[in-house]
This record gives sequence, structure tokens and C-alpha cells, in this order.
Amino acid sequence: MVTDRPERPSGGGRDVARPTQTTESGSVTSESEGRELQVYDPLGLYQPADRSRQPLRARWDPTEADTGRPRSPQRDAKKQSALGRFVSTYGWRAYALPVLLAVTAFVIFDALRVAKQPAPADPGFGALSPNVAQSGIIGAPPGDGKFPADLPLGALPEGGAFVERGAGTWHVVPGTGPQVGVGTERVFRYTVEVEDGIDTSAYGGDVAVAKMVETTLANPKSWTKDPKFGFQRIDVGEPDFRLSLTSRESTRAACGFEIPIDSSCYNASIDRVVLSEARWVRGALAFDGDIGSYRQYLVNHEVGHAIGYHGHQPCETEGGLAPIMMQQTFGTKNNDIALLDPHGVVPPDGKTCRFNPWPYPRG
Repeated sequence: MVTDRPERPSGGGRDVARPTQTTESGSVTSESEGRELQVYDPLGLYQPADRSRQPLRARWDPTEADTGRPRSPQRDAKKQSALGRFVSTYGWRAYALPVLLAVTAFVIFDALRVAKQPAPADPGFGALSPNVAQSGIIGAPPGDGKFPADLPLGALPEGGAFVERGAGTWHVVPGTGPQVGVGTERVFRYTVEVEDGIDTSAYGGDVAVAKMVETTLANPKSWTKDPKFGFQRIDVGEPDFRLSLTSRESTRAACGFEIPIDSSCYNASIDRVVLSEARWVRGALAFDGDIGSYRQYLVNHEVGHAIGYHGHQPCETEGGLAPIMMQQTFGTKNNDIALLDPHGVVPPDGKTCRFNPWPYPRG
């Protein structure tokens, strides 16, 4: 039984553990205050309270410096490393974060690598002649007329009907347009004409033919990309050249038939860009049935001859776009075209290009 109840400290705080000692009579004395606590303990069994085994209290501030209060062995055993605390705090996100950082780094590296690669260049179209041709047939292969009997890629595809022989005269399709292109060196004025005897109703009529020609030359992928050139469609007066849809036999008469394949040309002697109606209707095998793209190619290629690009070009890059001045009507493989003119500019080097209707396909 306790006979003397100790008073609380004047500060109002909790009881502070103080060192004690037991006297021979069984009484307990507080060393700090010198007061004796009378405890009846005849057998000497009373033991002072062991403060180290009191319940643990969580700190308000885990980062606070250690005050020196002893910790239990169990708490020391469970102390976690910084990594362990991070994983315990963020769970599965702790594992996902390194993966996310690695993926982000890879994407940034790949983007920088691709950005450093130069953009593919447009295929070339050869040398520009200083003077526009005033006479002669431009674009016909100069071979000796002896060609392989089997030229499958140059064959005319199956398709719609076309006229074998027209009247040999042409009429101008009415219609004019504004100048397109800057034309710092030359503005070419042209007419769109159809040979008498050709019925164009099956593919939209004369107006549709003229619209295809006009929109092709006005496209920024066409020759107007070069500020040297400008074009303007007229329907009266004297043009620089006449884009003329022409029957098979009239085409052969105007372009020559040294090569037994339907083709087109620019005949400078009559200022006529001769567009084969047989090809306008059926296209070419190399274009895989894309008749619209073939007609654009036909216009751009033959007009290229008319404005000064007199030579033809080979496939430059394996798998790349064919140059506009390549004879794509006959194919997009150098080996096939070399058969037409073994001593020409196209080497039999095995290169194959993809069809391309534009001088500047990337605009």
C-alpha cells in the first residue's frame, strides 16, 4: 500500500521516470526528489517499473533528431532502407517508374536519330537545254528499229476503246486560265486540242480532257515548282505549244514508229505535244491501272520535253520514285528500257523504281 502519493511536477507535464532505490525496511526512495515512498513489501518482491518495456509511441516528426530515448530491439530489427520505404510508399508504381523512364529515353533517342536523317530528295530530271527545240521529234528513242519481239512491259494494257485513225486535224477546246507559276525566265502559253474524229464522251468529254491538262500543270508538284517557269492556257492566238489528244495512227505519223509500242512525243516542228489517245484511255502496265496518275505523267513528261528537258533519265535509286523524264510508259525497270536503246543513257543495272507522275513529287 502506498502511503504517500507523489505530486505532479509544476509544469503540468507527464510523470518523468526517476531513479529509485529500495531501503532495508521495504520503502522506496526517489533519488531526484529525495522523497521516500512507503511500500509494504516484507518479502522484498517489489521491483521498480521498467520504463524500457512501456508501449511505443509514434513520433510526430519522423525526421526529428533522435533524443536518445532507447528503442526496443523489435523496432530496430524492422527498420527499412530508403529503397524499401520508397517501395512501401508507392507500391507497383515504384516498379513501373524505371520502365517508364527507359521507354521515354528510347523514344527521345529514336526521335533525335530520325531527325538527323536528311529528307529524301526528289528524283532528278536531267539537264535543261539552254534553248527550246525549234524542230524535230523530242522523246522518241533513237534506236535502229530492231527491238525484241517480246516487250511485255511496254505493251498496251487491256481496257476501253480508242480511235485507230482520226482526221489528222485538231480543234481547240474552248477555255482559258490565269498564269500559274512565277515565270522568271519563260511563260509558256498553250492550247488544249483534240483530234477531229475522236469521241471523248466515254471519259468525260473534251472539257474533262482540258481540265486534266490544266490542273496538272497548275499543281505545285509540276513544273511551276521551279520559279523559272510559268504556264497559261489560251484558246485564241498563237501558243508556244499545243497539247493535243491524238489517235493511234496520227500519233505514229507525228512521233515516228521506230519502236513498235504506242507512245507520245513532242514534235517541235509543228509545236505539238502529241498525247496518244490509246495511252490516255488505257495507261501503262507500270502504273498498275492508276489511269489518273498515268495521264498526269503523260502531260508532265511531254511538256518537260517542250520546255527544254530533251533527254530521258534512268531509275536512280533502287525502290525509289522514278524520275519524271524516265520513259515510264515502257516500264520502271532500267533493264527493260535498256532493251529499247542498248547504247542510250539507261544502263542495264537491274534497278527498279516506283511509278511517279510528278517532277517534284514532294511538292
